[in-house]
Amino acid sequence: MLVWTRRAFVLGISVAAVGQAYAQEFSVLPVMRVSKDPTCGCCSGWVDHVQTAGFQTTVIEISDLSPLKSRLRVPGHLASCHTAKIGGYVIEGHVPAPAIKRLLLERPAAIGLAVPGMPVGSPGMEVSGTPDEPYEVILFGPSGDRIYGRFKGSNAL
Repeated sequence: MLVWTRRAFVLGISVAAVGQAYAQEFSVLPVMRVSKDPTCGCCSGWVDHVQTAGFQTTVIEISDLSPLKSRLRVPGHLASCHTAKIGGYVIEGHVPAPAIKRLLLERPAAIGLAVPGMPVGSPGMEVSGTPDEPYEVILFGPSGDRIYGRFKGSNAL
């Protein structure tokens, strides 16, 4: 027999409300503008990942992303191989779609999210026969950097 405590009931209602807000918020996701090198296969793999997750993308192919990263205030220690803009935020590198959706829902005061480097197993960096590396998604902005999530593949840890 299931016994509902007041705390369990309030928690259940809260989870349902957040789930409903999440679904309503993302019935239509904003368009993501992705800037990437035209020859980069892993960048194309990441674009496929976010498209599969429901994001519409506009892809701009440019060979030198350094001026863009500088203009968008991506710190050098967080740089990766491609840069995107969505909903007023910067997405740097192989950030998994669930982290981007969370960012758009929570709307923290930040410049954006980054996955520095190119961790094996992150979206677009899958290598057949090689185990996925755990990696961190970093929230960055004027008040500094902080870990926003830990992932292995596209899954939160």
